[in-house]
Amino acid sequence: MDDLSLNPPQEQMKVISSKREKNGFTLIETIISLALVTVVFVSLAQLFTLSVMQNLRSNEMSNAIFLAQQQIDYLRTLTSDELSIFPNLAIGESNDELLDLNQDGTLDFRRITIINPSVAASVAGYDVLVMVFPISVRDVARDELIANPDKYKVRAYVHTIVTR
Repeated sequence: MDDLSLNPPQEQMKVISSKREKNGFTLIETIISLALVTVVFVSLAQLFTLSVMQNLRSNEMSNAIFLAQQQIDYLRTLTSDELSIFPNLAIGESNDELLDLNQDGTLDFRRITIINPSVAASVAGYDVLVMVFPISVRDVARDELIANPDKYKVRAYVHTIVTR
């Protein structure tokens, strides 16, 4: 006898299953797969946007810290007499500056420098505070920025002592 005659229901199932394999995806399967792909792409787009924003913030903070350190390095080159009269407008010094970091004509930061004689008994020098703010606070009063640096999103806050 032939194998086909022994198991006709099994043979019919093979024919039915082979027809299903040839039909392809159903509309519901396609819609579900498209929904899953959409969810994945939306999640990746949000992650990419967040990553770009974090990189911009990190770059801004790095530049602000550089500007604060640059000011401190400059102040360390001054003599005690020069520090006591800082800022000397005659030579272009300022204790409240709007800075264009990359010389593109767009202001990037506002740097405020405060120098006071040191109150530490064992140190003969000057307390130096340098704060760098985003340019969005350009119209805020200097005293307000000094009193509330966190409120105005200070990007760099460096406090040190310069001795002579």
